[in-house]
Amino acid sequence: MLAGVLASALLLGLYARGGAAWPLGFVALVPWLLALDASRARAALGGALLMSVAFVAAVFAWFAFAVSAFTGLPAWATMPLLLLAAPLLQPQLLAFALVRSVAGRRHGPLLGSAAAICAWVGTEWLWPKLLGDTLGHGLHPVAALRQLADLGGAAGLTVVLLVVNEALAAALAQRARARVRPLVLAAVVVALAWGYGALRLQWLERDAQGRAPLRVAMVQANIVDYERLRREAGAYAVVRRVLDTHFGMSQLAVANARADALLWSETVYPTTFGVPKSADGAALDGEILSFVSRVGVPLVFGSYDADTQAEYNAAMVVDPVGGLVGGYRKTRPFPLTEHVPRWLDGPTLRRLLPWTGYWQRGDGPRVYPLRLRDGREVPVSPLICLDAVDPELAIGSARLGAQALFVLSNDAWFTAHPQGARLHLAVSAFRSIETRLPQLRATTNGISAVIDRSGAVVQRTAIGERALLLGEVTVGDAPPTLMVRWGDWVGRAAAFALLLLAAWSAARARRTRRGSAAATSPDAAQGASRGDPGAVALLTPAQRWLIAALRVASVCGLAWLGASMLLEDGLRVASLSRIQAFAAYVVAPAVAAWWLLHAAAARLHLEAGTLRLEQGARTVEVPLASIAAVEPWRVPLPGAGAHLRLASGRRLQDGFALADPLALLERLAAAGIAPPAPRGAAALAARLARIRASAPRWRVDAPWFKFGLFPLLPALVAFRLHQIIAFGGAFGEWLTYGPNAYLAALLIWWASWSIGLSMLAALLRVGVEAATLATLATCEPRAIAARGWLESTARAAYFLGVPAWLALRLLSG
Repeated sequence: MLAGVLASALLLGLYARGGAAWPLGFVALVPWLLALDASRARAALGGALLMSVAFVAAVFAWFAFAVSAFTGLPAWATMPLLLLAAPLLQPQLLAFALVRSVAGRRHGPLLGSAAAICAWVGTEWLWPKLLGDTLGHGLHPVAALRQLADLGGAAGLTVVLLVVNEALAAALAQRARARVRPLVLAAVVVALAWGYGALRLQWLERDAQGRAPLRVAMVQANIVDYERLRREAGAYAVVRRVLDTHFGMSQLAVANARADALLWSETVYPTTFGVPKSADGAALDGEILSFVSRVGVPLVFGSYDADTQAEYNAAMVVDPVGGLVGGYRKTRPFPLTEHVPRWLDGPTLRRLLPWTGYWQRGDGPRVYPLRLRDGREVPVSPLICLDAVDPELAIGSARLGAQALFVLSNDAWFTAHPQGARLHLAVSAFRSIETRLPQLRATTNGISAVIDRSGAVVQRTAIGERALLLGEVTVGDAPPTLMVRWGDWVGRAAAFALLLLAAWSAARARRTRRGSAAATSPDAAQGASRGDPGAVALLTPAQRWLIAALRVASVCGLAWLGASMLLEDGLRVASLSRIQAFAAYVVAPAVAAWWLLHAAAARLHLEAGTLRLEQGARTVEVPLASIAAVEPWRVPLPGAGAHLRLASGRRLQDGFALADPLALLERLAAAGIAPPAPRGAAALAARLARIRASAPRWRVDAPWFKFGLFPLLPALVAFRLHQIIAFGGAFGEWLTYGPNAYLAALLIWWASWSIGLSMLAALLRVGVEAATLATLATCEPRAIAARGWLESTARAAYFLGVPAWLALRLLSG
């Protein structure tokens, strides 16, 4: 495993450097895949953790030094922090390895590889990367292959790379005759991607003929480290120097190069524009407006914006006739430097991280017209820095009618680490492929660039130089692409496919368990009424605590989401970001925990003097005579469970989760083994598990119905009322904006009700568990009866109370 991880990390490190190393992307994962295939299933998690650390060390070591330069912390502190955060920065590696191991063991290598690929891209969609990176970005140097991104984005190219790596690993692991099929698969996938790209390039070349040109002058002034300059010369002198430099270079571009528009970099004007904070600020605002009026061409530049509640990193659009046209507010400010969430902000954080900013998030893409001297109006969409790593923002711009992307960035903290600037440029170029919009990119000190609709960087500057880049691109209505029509769909489709596979696998396992339960001993059938003690999950300590951590993370995510909504929005799901946060921080860890627990499912049998645990092809047998004690878990995470203590004094390495540990003790007693009764916290946890297991379960308690189908009922009622009020009829939005907008709005309403009802169910569950703890002092039959009454009351409050509440609200007007 170590050799495979190191070999793959080395290949990935070379691949990430770009240029001629792009073919390595098709083979880089093969050593690790072969190591996973040659290792035991339980080693998959360890191999994935090791791979995440090695991957970050090989590909993103520069990031630790960049953070060190920005924050002033020593590199010996930032590098260990980066490596410790590796599983969070690259979680797709963990999901890939675990799903590959579990699905491959249960359904064969072909379906296991397909599920693992879905887990990779699905995880990257659910857990967006800080820098937006994915394997597919490494194929940017290949003009033909990168065109596939207009179908599936960079995630689609990642799928191609993963398929080829899996096929090559399968070919190497098989005998000579069996290698033909995977090799043919790899060749066909690459050939189809290459063929599509070649055809697309020809089409783009033909489509460019007859399009009007747009000449944009981008100023790269190479003035950095505003804070140091401000300390040395004062704030006004810094702004004066920056503006004079940009005025002079821009005047030259308009007079000599006949530029149609000007583009300056992010935060080039380091104060609010349009809402001055002082008389000097108002005078400087006036200078910019006068300059634009004098040169007679529109200007887009980076500044600050403000309203009564907050400040924003912004891009301002100024017209030579009308003055300020409008401002775009950065949607993805950099975390813990530009933006701190309100729930995390406070004096303690500001003291520990003094560099953190106060900017807030913007509210999505904007399109503004550039009125040119020849009478044309060209709609453009500004994006700022990290905005360019988010496909949905560029896609939103294309849907709003933009004909070009204006990207403003300040990559000065990458000055000594050009890998970061090159990655940012490559990721940004994919936005032009996905939308077929040309891109003009201005940075403070590099890399500024002109990117055409094929994603080619046709002009660029070097890092650390003062440059005036004149870019000419063709503009017009963008040709439609699948990405613009469907959005960033590959990750969503992969996550949905994985959920379907999990549901199918669960149904298949349920049928198998039913067949197995029919053939079990009378003791097992009798115990089924108390949680089916034959159904267990065999867990290693690492598996147990990983599943426990995922469940705790899901609960904490729901609590955080509820608290933030209560403090900010009054328990209203006010935006799509709330739904995305719910999916990422609540649903994803809960589904991952369920999947891992389901994958560890086993059957427990007592027969012929042996306790036998069957988990797929794996069997663990323990002689009953060697069992000294059954030790229920003191901490019932991820649920109730127990360890077996052997007569030798050691524990059985694997524990097992089961609904009712006391039922196992009773079965052992019936088989002639009388281990001592648990005591203390273990006895309390075991008794609580029995009370929970004894409560009857209804079909409506299934999560797919309770949190999926049932919320659709009130959502349909509320959605219909919204349509009538907002659009004048039940299908008003459909008739006004089309079926896509109508169905998207319906899904948002459905998701919103699902989130609200999940929070209600969580509150009811807290009440039920608290009341159950209060009944522990009573005898067991009374406690079980009380638990049943509590469950029924909570069920009625959920399934009957919500419709009744909604009906009262509607009837009361």
